[in-house]
Amino acid sequence: MRALTAIAIVALLSTVDAGLQARQQNRPEQRTGHLFPPENLGLLESPDRDDWQKPEQIMDTLGIAEGSKVADIGIGSGWFTVRLARRVGPNGLVYAEDVQRQMLEATRRRVSREGLKNVDTRQGTGTDPNLPARALDAILMVDMYPEVEVDDRVTFLRNLAAALKPNGRIGVVNYKPGQGGPGPAPNEGVRVDSSAVEADARAAGLRVLRRENLPFQYLMVLGR
Repeated sequence: MRALTAIAIVALLSTVDAGLQARQQNRPEQRTGHLFPPENLGLLESPDRDDWQKPEQIMDTLGIAEGSKVADIGIGSGWFTVRLARRVGPNGLVYAEDVQRQMLEATRRRVSREGLKNVDTRQGTGTDPNLPARALDAILMVDMYPEVEVDDRVTFLRNLAAALKPNGRIGVVNYKPGQGGPGPAPNEGVRVDSSAVEADARAAGLRVLRRENLPFQYLMVLGR
């Protein structure tokens, strides 16, 4: 009986230790549910993405110019990061943030290949994007709002706002619910209606400054 008890205790301690190690290893990746799988990064590189994503329109709407300091939140493969880096130029700076280490590594490789020196990669968490306070002209979130847990979205927006300069702006780009396009299937439940983003923004002390329609998405500009 004692032997069985000892074995049971050892097994229990091993299970607890394994679980603790797993949590420690994954601690930075606190968002769950709809994180984009790193093995699918190739899906973000469709040759026609420039046509339907409208990066120039998005950056123009946010007032991103040469010398701007901006952040790309949820960088994925770095597709938008490099476009932001080219737009802000050598006198500007792009903070490229993600919670997944694989995304940060992929973006670092891409930035290095393209010879860009104005990108600072940052690993955030599900509620904290790890950005400098009151430093940014614009923050861009493209197709990543559904990755933030519903209960964390107001806190996340507040932390984004804390990184803005007084007249800084947050741009939220999401696929339109119930419509087609290259993004997730409309019935997968990962498309967020603009009204939900607006409600979160109000709760975070932000207001909607502008709305724009893109071919398959909407752009909502938030500010204080």
